[in-house]
Amino acid sequence: MREKRANRRIRLLLGIFVLVFGATLARAGWLQVVHASSLAAMAQRQHRETIVLPAGRGAIYDADGVQLALGEQTSTVYADPREVTEPRAVAEAAAKAFGVDANALYVSLLKRKSSFVYIRRFADPKAAAAFLRRGFAGANAYPEEKRTYPQGSVAAQVIGYAGVDEKGLTGLELQYDKQLSGRPGRETIVRDPFGRVIDTLAATPERQGVSITTTIDHVIQAQAEQVLRQTIAQWHARSANAIVMDPETGAILAMAQAPGYDANATSTLRDPGLMTNHAVSDEFEPGSVFKVVTVSGALSEHLVTPQTKFVLPPCIQVADACIHDAEPRGTETMSVAQILARSSNVGADTIARKLGPTELMKWIARFGFGRPTGIDFPGEIAGSVPSYPDQWSGTTIGNLPIGQGVAVTSIQIAAAYAAIANGGVWVQPHLVSRVGGRVLRGFKRRRILSLRVDAQLKQMLTGVVDEHGATGNEAQIPGYSVAGKTGTAQIPGPHGYTTGKYEASFIGMVPVAHPRLLVAVTVDQPKSEIFGGVVAAPAFAQIAKYDLQYLAVPPDQPAHG
Repeated sequence: MREKRANRRIRLLLGIFVLVFGATLARAGWLQVVHASSLAAMAQRQHRETIVLPAGRGAIYDADGVQLALGEQTSTVYADPREVTEPRAVAEAAAKAFGVDANALYVSLLKRKSSFVYIRRFADPKAAAAFLRRGFAGANAYPEEKRTYPQGSVAAQVIGYAGVDEKGLTGLELQYDKQLSGRPGRETIVRDPFGRVIDTLAATPERQGVSITTTIDHVIQAQAEQVLRQTIAQWHARSANAIVMDPETGAILAMAQAPGYDANATSTLRDPGLMTNHAVSDEFEPGSVFKVVTVSGALSEHLVTPQTKFVLPPCIQVADACIHDAEPRGTETMSVAQILARSSNVGADTIARKLGPTELMKWIARFGFGRPTGIDFPGEIAGSVPSYPDQWSGTTIGNLPIGQGVAVTSIQIAAAYAAIANGGVWVQPHLVSRVGGRVLRGFKRRRILSLRVDAQLKQMLTGVVDEHGATGNEAQIPGYSVAGKTGTAQIPGPHGYTTGKYEASFIGMVPVAHPRLLVAVTVDQPKSEIFGGVVAAPAFAQIAKYDLQYLAVPPDQPAHG
């Protein structure tokens, strides 16, 4: 009896075993046949991963090889919440290692539908390695560059900046983004359940970005920025900019601006307008510095010589306006050279009448106004010149010759005066001299003045600085001959000129016989004093004097007594 009961129990257990085994076998077969493809895909997603291998961004150097922008090697630490088994421990460890918010990270790690969460981007590589050594499941890291600017605020508006994704957003970073960026690579890897790499299935190597070398000299740039800051403080001006240029080659040695900002702190910058490069992207009425165009045209068309004299009344009637000089005077006789030296509005308009509207417009275009210079910088504007006769009013022939009713950029006016410094040959200004190992060539050149007229202009512009009572006396540099021109222009508003707001400027070349430097200074809305000869000329002298000594340019004349 007992034996029969034991046999029944054995047969029952055997039956149960057969049923369980059969069900398991059927389940396995069903999974392998019906869900094989979806399960395989799930397994691949869990263990196979394609990661992007970022290409290192090329550095930006100054003319002497000093780094202005470079990629700092960092590690970006991340996690896959689906694989994280200790979210609280990971969050607390990350807070200690990287200073992140533990509570916020913990909440992110609990979101199992997400496959990627930053733990810390741009972490110190040593700190990242120490964190990963703790062996947290689902935590990994990859190398990533962080763009840094070793010179801080020096040339910040020129260099621009690259965003967290290493894409250029402004300045030369944007202009040469394609060359600097390179090409990222890809790598398909297999990880074990703990997130460790166990195999590499495929890899496409990255191509590193190339570096660029600028024409900027960081010493000249920094000193110009310092002078501009002092000028703004002295005259309580809104802003100021300066261009230092090699007139023979078109190379920009400095493109300075104040106020400035630290290029490493763009994400916290409260005033994005500080990033604008005003020398290229802003236009203004040039005022008297524009008179050189009028005089150049009349000299070139053989209508006047530097010695030609005119009897100039206190003001000259142009349509319904009576244009007068900045300083009240009676009727005087002035030569063309004196008209330029004393910056006479009446004299410039008298010369323009001989030149005529058509020829005046021809010479404005010949100097390059009304179109971009082609400088290698994003966002350059063309300025604006009223087309004749469509946009001319009755007073245009009186305003245009003295730099009113026309808008220019600082780089346009600097390039125009650089042409005078360069023997009458205009050269395309540029900021980059080499991309990788390739030296850039083929910058545009064109003759705009004859050697005869150019020599006459240089002599007359020297008188602007040297002659007693001329407007540019404050631009003198002991031991060096200087030629240049002052400018004082009212700032136009929506309903005519704005009372009390002016642009003060001075543009000069030194030494005159063989100019090594062209320096253009513009000061926006100075207070108490408004004239270019008072506000901008001293800044020119400080910048040029320092640069001449720095570049070891020998003096060409005895110092003034």
